[in-house]
Amino acid sequence: MRLVLATSNRGKIREIKALYDTFDVIAYSDLVDLGEIIEDGATFAENAMIKARTVFEALNDPEAIVLSDDSGISVDALGGEPGIYSARYAGKGASDKDNLKKLVEALKAKGLTESPAFYTAAIGIVCREGDYTVHGWMHGRVIDTPRGDGGFGYDPMFIPRGYNLTLGELDPEIKKRISHRSKALALAKVVLGTIQRHRST
Repeated sequence: MRLVLATSNRGKIREIKALYDTFDVIAYSDLVDLGEIIEDGATFAENAMIKARTVFEALNDPEAIVLSDDSGISVDALGGEPGIYSARYAGKGASDKDNLKKLVEALKAKGLTESPAFYTAAIGIVCREGDYTVHGWMHGRVIDTPRGDGGFGYDPMFIPRGYNLTLGELDPEIKKRISHRSKALALAKVVLGTIQRHRST
């Protein structure tokens, strides 16, 4: 079954392809040119659905199943920032490195070396059968000194609960097992399985 991803983030595409190896996974940008999709929702779920619906409508294919992800990190000491603005925390067009640097500076500005934090992943699915949303979370803490060069985004400064290494240092297989996105995608896989069974009857 073909699954169109409503993301151009190569890190996310790699993660999803690894988890959904029984699906024909393709990025929407390989099929249609939509430019920038404006994510103006108030929650991760709203933004995920905006992306999925936009791509689904642009494909104009009743057989299409579009999956989108909106995710980010929320830091307790910063009142939940950057939250839904995680991908553009340092401004529009900011790189992962820019966003990471700003979060480190925000912690240091408060005189903190760490803070409790959590990642949220919202997965949106849009297809002819309907719209679906699921969530996954990963709790832990952020530190003011990034470590490791694995993963992407804020991974080098996030230490999951129960571990002493950052996501940038942890083995990819461990991250794959415990990540917020993996948890959300596991739930989404149940939804996709139901859609697949429905279509085969």
